[in-house]
Amino acid sequence: MKVHLRMLGCRLNQSEIDTMARQFRQQGHEIVDDPAQADHMVVNTCAVTQDATRESRHLIRQLNRSSIQAQITVTGCYAQIAPSEIAVLPGVARIVNNLDKDQLVPQLTGQPLEQFEREPIERQDKAGAIGRTRAFVKVQDGCDNTCTFCVTTIARGKGRSHAVADVVSEIRYLHASGYQEAVLTGVHLGSYGYDFDDRNGLVHLVQAILDDTDIPRLRLSSLEPWDLSPEFFDLWSDPRMCRHLHLPLQSGCDTTLRRMARRTSQVQFRALVQSARERIPGVCITTDVIVGFPGETDDEFAISEAFIREMDFAGMHIFRYSKRPGTAAARMRSHVSEEVKKARSSRLHTLSLDAEQHFAEQFSGQTLNVLWEHIAGATEGGFMNGGYTDNYIRVQCIHPRVLTNSITPAYLESYDSTRRQMTVAPLLA
Repeated sequence: MKVHLRMLGCRLNQSEIDTMARQFRQQGHEIVDDPAQADHMVVNTCAVTQDATRESRHLIRQLNRSSIQAQITVTGCYAQIAPSEIAVLPGVARIVNNLDKDQLVPQLTGQPLEQFEREPIERQDKAGAIGRTRAFVKVQDGCDNTCTFCVTTIARGKGRSHAVADVVSEIRYLHASGYQEAVLTGVHLGSYGYDFDDRNGLVHLVQAILDDTDIPRLRLSSLEPWDLSPEFFDLWSDPRMCRHLHLPLQSGCDTTLRRMARRTSQVQFRALVQSARERIPGVCITTDVIVGFPGETDDEFAISEAFIREMDFAGMHIFRYSKRPGTAAARMRSHVSEEVKKARSSRLHTLSLDAEQHFAEQFSGQTLNVLWEHIAGATEGGFMNGGYTDNYIRVQCIHPRVLTNSITPAYLESYDSTRRQMTVAPLLA
């Protein structure tokens, strides 16, 4: 069977799709990039905003037009919270809820997930890993928080962690398949191990990965700021830990944070960021911000913007508040107009671009290791290699060779604000 896989949304969705691809290949099926060649398609949807659900519907219709004969299996958060809206879309043959997603492949193929001889599968996956140098590894799912704006608890259920041994085994496998970096992902990654009664579960997991695998780089995805203690940052004494922390703030105003039911405040968040910067020199700290949350006044937004400037983030993901079904915020009064949301979002996007440039330019004239991830084109002088430093500065160089999937030192020269990246010179023997 020829299978086409697509996803929208977060890194967790990407991790799930990558796992499905490996499972299909292990059963002897072929993953195809062109949907027109597919016998079956799988779509992992997103529901974090109204735009995400609209994009999910559009993608399903688009795939159906590409291959009318192919059946489409839909899973993910949108399929979980609104299966009736998915079921009527053209080509949809099956909807798999999030709790059953890990068994989607055997449900679809009728073949059990079995242990195969690893060497030929690793060789096949290594060939498929070209251009995919970072592997997203799902270590946790679900969330026990009750943030009033978030539909994830409804869509993903309670928090549940994968066993340490299973995560370590997967990362060993991925490294053997050619990946140079593993990114740990989860809905509420910082709560890893809580369901095992281990409040330091994430620390123990990361330490086990560092001790028992040879993966050259290990990166953590989004971490809620209330899960971390100053001691957490001791992990970065190992140089394989990527110096990048994504700490969702959502608002820089304490009043708004209370309505959001976020378990942090200006004082707590400021102290956490200060600890991280003291313990991890050169760390890149990015964040998420929601504008136009119900009841957010001009004064509250001004307070939030001022705090965001104070934190000096290296970049932001900015979302206009979107009413999500079943959430407490959807029932709140004083919803903000779309016009105001758009204006506030525009202000923060400008701030984010300036902050991203400011962070990158601090490293001009320094040499950092780069994981080269893709080729953006070619010139007479060579290939346009693109990649990222460990502290998530996007870089590009022109070099006679394709550097993809290698880690090399590179001298950071100047920032290109049009392309939002640093120009670098790779230091190769």
